Amino acid sequence: MYDLSSCTQSAKHITRLLTVLLAVIGISGCAGRRGATAPSLPLPIALVGDFVDDYGIAYAISPAEWFQRPQARYRIVRVDTVAGYLIAQNGEKNPSERGLWSRIDWVKLPSMAPFEWAFCLSAFGAVTQEAAEAVTLARRETPRTGCNGHPFSRMRRATPADTVKGRTYIAPSSTPRSP
Repeated sequence: MYDLSSCTQSAKHITRLLTVLLAVIGISGCAGRRGATAPSLPLPIALVGDFVDDYGIAYAISPAEWFQRPQARYRIVRVDTVAGYLIAQNGEKNPSERGLWSRIDWVKLPSMAPFEWAFCLSAFGAVTQEAAEAVTLARRETPRTGCNGHPFSRMRRATPADTVKGRTYIAPSSTPRSP
């Protein structure tokens, strides 16, 4: 015959041990993360792909990277889909602001076809991720002047016919080919 009371006590003991273990793992997982921010959400699918802005600049945007052609890369580290912005670390090989932090705010443009959305580079040379996130100059309700007095850059999907700086970009492959 089995003694169920000893099994119940063993199960309670194991549950307590697992609770302590998970708490320790959770605490150590946060160790060294000064100023840890809220969890990041995935980048909205509407912002992923190949785009051209209204100034003729080409972009390839993935959930992990914002690439402003021909050589400015931003590693996306945090996305806030509710507030409509992302935080990214500037690439070490960028023409300027190498290794610093940027905040990119966006707004949807439902009635401006072919433009689907627009962005404001609210911060581009912040010393820390937290400093970039603290910048709140974008005014989405006035996209024509809401980017520190300037317009948001309007974005439309790239097409095979787009030629940017002597190169044709074929959506959605993100692979340039010379004309």
